[in-house]
Amino acid sequence: MIEKLTIGNVTLDNNLILAPMAGVCDLPFRLLCKEQGAGLVCMEMVSAKALFYHNKRTNELLEVDERERPVSLQLFGSDPDCISQMAHEIEDRPFDILDINMGCPVPKVFNNGDGSALMKNPKLVGEIVEKTVKAIKKPVTVKIRKGVDDEHVNAVEIARVAQESGAAAVAVHGRTREQYYSGKADWDIIRQVKEALSIPVIGNGDLLTAEDVIAMQKETGCDGFMIGRGAQGNPWIFHQILHYFETGELIGKPPLEEVVEMILRHARMQIEFKGEDIAMREMRKHSAWYTAGYQHSARLRGKLNEVSTYEELEALFRSVIE
Repeated sequence: MIEKLTIGNVTLDNNLILAPMAGVCDLPFRLLCKEQGAGLVCMEMVSAKALFYHNKRTNELLEVDERERPVSLQLFGSDPDCISQMAHEIEDRPFDILDINMGCPVPKVFNNGDGSALMKNPKLVGEIVEKTVKAIKKPVTVKIRKGVDDEHVNAVEIARVAQESGAAAVAVHGRTREQYYSGKADWDIIRQVKEALSIPVIGNGDLLTAEDVIAMQKETGCDGFMIGRGAQGNPWIFHQILHYFETGELIGKPPLEEVVEMILRHARMQIEFKGEDIAMREMRKHSAWYTAGYQHSARLRGKLNEVSTYEELEALFRSVIE
């Protein structure tokens, strides 16, 4: 069910959350999802080590707009001292919740002992959470997976350790690290974590429609719903779900004309934030997601790779809807 959700001292208007997705959840996209009704938006993950070494690109990742709050900032790393120290140093920035990534499956993160690799070491998980909770006043949350692989399913154990170490909430993706994003998410592991914990548990995995939210709530009893790939090219998903719970009416994606206006607005926001070169490169993937399933989408995808300016992007999409 859609209801307010309290995480530590932060109360969200609703329990629909935009998942942290690297290369997707930048400031412009978060703002669009917030406008569509997301109760909490999560930022792209930030390396605690990169913060320590004052990496320039990291500053862009840390930017927050007051209009998107409440917002969750996600750190990744495996050194308890580094993570807690960096959390303390950035605490005065305008984010509301600090999340620690223990679910990223990408090889360069996993092989470095970060992300979902942390699930192999419950003791280290406890140290990271405990030190970070002591270092800052803002709520600390943890995002985990089902386990590293099917032989090592330990989400319940890791979630318990996080709670005992002071975490204010735990988000659970119902896939193992080995699965990445393939196959079906196991919602039963989310139910098991929910039954084991007293802090809020947020379910993640295969949430693409309002019906999915209803099904996950029935199957797991979880407190919040974290939407990742379901929001790619569809920031309207938050509005669609909220509308269903308010009216009982299911609404699909909007007409192509409205999608095009959203794409062009998204592009203008990206340009303002990152400059035209980077913005146009990034809008290729966003535009492909936005138009998936619509007429001419395959033809559009081919032409999108040739687009390098806003004028070209606008001309391409105006030609499609005229």
